[in-house]
Amino acid sequence: MSTRIHPTAIIESGAELDEGVAIGAYAYVGPEARLGAGTVLHHHACVEGFTQLGRDNEVFPFSFLGSKTHDLKFKGGRPGLRIGDRNVFREYVTVHVATNDAEFTQLGNDNVILAYSHVAHDCIVGSHLVMSSHAALGGHVLVGDHVNIGWNAGVHQFCRLGAHSMAGACAKVVQDVPPGLIADGNPATIRTINKVGLERHEFSPADIALTRVIYKILYREGLNRTQAVERLRSHPSAAHPLVTGMLEFIQHSQRGLASGENTAQEG
Repeated sequence: MSTRIHPTAIIESGAELDEGVAIGAYAYVGPEARLGAGTVLHHHACVEGFTQLGRDNEVFPFSFLGSKTHDLKFKGGRPGLRIGDRNVFREYVTVHVATNDAEFTQLGNDNVILAYSHVAHDCIVGSHLVMSSHAALGGHVLVGDHVNIGWNAGVHQFCRLGAHSMAGACAKVVQDVPPGLIADGNPATIRTINKVGLERHEFSPADIALTRVIYKILYREGLNRTQAVERLRSHPSAAHPLVTGMLEFIQHSQRGLASGENTAQEG
């Protein structure tokens, strides 16, 4: 595959372009950027900073990958951005490098980030994220695999979205959303399991039923978090990966889990 560069594009000295890269009109590639094989930058797209893209990524017009962090604690150095393969960044998407020297904002593979969305400094995003238009991740947000973020949703700094979870349109996520569940509202609360998402990714009926049991223990039985954790640990399916994964997610929560309608207060 030959590399195709429009004559009006600017490719700074030091930039690395693998085979089959296509650069559109008025696009910009900074001196520390690396674009993997088959990656396409449409017209007016920008990749700068210490940014590494894998194979077959597509960056649409006016997107900006690798911009300097917004974090006021930035002290200089060479923070970066690492992006995997087959990601799509639609129009006006922004993704920032990390804050500290030698640290990276990271995105995995096969993510689709729709127009006007923002991924802030130091986020760690897995694979197969679908992030709808105008959504935003604050700094240090952790996103698991197969997550769906609705239109105009905002995720607070240091929050986590577990694998196969969903944040509804316009949700204000200020605490962690556990795996397989749906959060919605302002502030976002847990509403139910992500049944459609789980079915789409071929979870068995038994696994979906167990996810519902976990959800009810955490959110529908009036238990506080300590009591719910003990109930999960003593459950007949406690050794199942869905249960152990949920317990691990809870254990590593910094901001606490998003609440639910019938969740008791801790104490």
